[in-house]
Amino acid sequence: MNAVNRSIDTKTYQQRDAAHHLHPFTDYKALAREGTRVITRAEGCHIWDSEGNKILDGMAGLWCVNVGYGRRELADAAYKQLMELPFYNSFFKTTNAPAADLAAKLAEVTPAGLNHAFFANSGSEANDTIVRMVRHYWNLKGQPDRKTIISREYGYHGSTMASVSLCGMSAMHGQGDLPLPGFHHIDPPYQFRDGANMTPEEFGLAAARKLEAAIHHIGPDRVAAFIAEPIQGAGGVIIPPMSYFPEIQRICREYGILLIADEVICGFGRTGRWFGCDSFDIQPDLMPIAKGLSSGYQPISAVMVGERVATTFIEEGGEFYHGFTYSGHPVAAAVALENIAIIQREKLVERVAGDIGPYFAEKLRSLEDIPIVGEVRTMGLIGAVELVKDRKNRTFFERLGATGTICRDHCFANNLVMRAVRDTMVVSPPLIISHDEVDELVAKARAAITATARDVGVL
Repeated sequence: MNAVNRSIDTKTYQQRDAAHHLHPFTDYKALAREGTRVITRAEGCHIWDSEGNKILDGMAGLWCVNVGYGRRELADAAYKQLMELPFYNSFFKTTNAPAADLAAKLAEVTPAGLNHAFFANSGSEANDTIVRMVRHYWNLKGQPDRKTIISREYGYHGSTMASVSLCGMSAMHGQGDLPLPGFHHIDPPYQFRDGANMTPEEFGLAAARKLEAAIHHIGPDRVAAFIAEPIQGAGGVIIPPMSYFPEIQRICREYGILLIADEVICGFGRTGRWFGCDSFDIQPDLMPIAKGLSSGYQPISAVMVGERVATTFIEEGGEFYHGFTYSGHPVAAAVALENIAIIQREKLVERVAGDIGPYFAEKLRSLEDIPIVGEVRTMGLIGAVELVKDRKNRTFFERLGATGTICRDHCFANNLVMRAVRDTMVVSPPLIISHDEVDELVAKARAAITATARDVGVL
């Protein structure tokens, strides 16, 4: 049990935070007006705030605390490494044992053919690295016109200038004059919105062929790569039909473009397999990973690099002018190694596939009897509850996002963390969540969604 519980004066920390702390993805004026919630400790699937409220974390931090909070093994791994070698860089032809061991372990657990790891500190940095690698690869291949990377509407790949350009988020593009040149976006495989009159197989093929149309529009000799999350998490948990990725792979291979599977959210057991690539039989050339790599206990990410790209870099590339001070940080790597050991030792991936994942899906689907629930989508321990004005006709609310915000606030008031994406409530609890905690999550979600239905006049 986590015994750390400092007494904190909420008002003092709210004032200090408002005066000095600029939060990510935040309306600063609204936050200063409303005040922050000060989180003081965590254990298992729950967090506590400075007012003593016990909150069920249905988002595993931010899609990442796969092994749950309060794992002494991870704290011990960090302490041991801090005392032995707290830091050294990976420049100057040097390495450290945890980084080398982690690279080997990742080659073991990731899909076949991804035998090389380039370390960074976040999913955004990993995807920034992806852009550098893709363009460097095609330059080495003597095809410098291959610059354009195709991604999807509602795709999320990070918040650096390059990774935002990969994103398909129009609100993010509105700040900073983005996307940068060389990025193109196609429709996502969002069947609830776009494919009401098609079978899943038909829709999956039709959605995938948007990629082929884009390649012809841009010019096959100008397209470098296609990037996709196996499941679009921050885009609203958009789960593609099983016909989608086989067709995507056919198209990538036919036109010779690189295939990138962004596993920052889906990786390390979230889908009921080690990676979303395993769930959809994707064979990528490049695969960014983060979040579940250390269960959020340390900042770390990596790009897993397949032989097609790695061989070119090694044999033809010379020096690759890219990297970070903390690439392969020994403490982060040591924690990530122990995190993977926990997932293996406790058979958490198998548990998601055969036990808690099916239970979670069944319980979350019980919310479909609420009139504003248009669809419930799940795979493994990732789920979405789509809120709509008219379920029969799949009619969305006019002010997209307003209803989701109302529901999110009801969740917070009821000590449940669920995230609102537009008017879709998304959830991705720790992989250690119990049956009773799933029941707690769904009961609190039911109360919040029912209250929301009353607020918007549907009940």
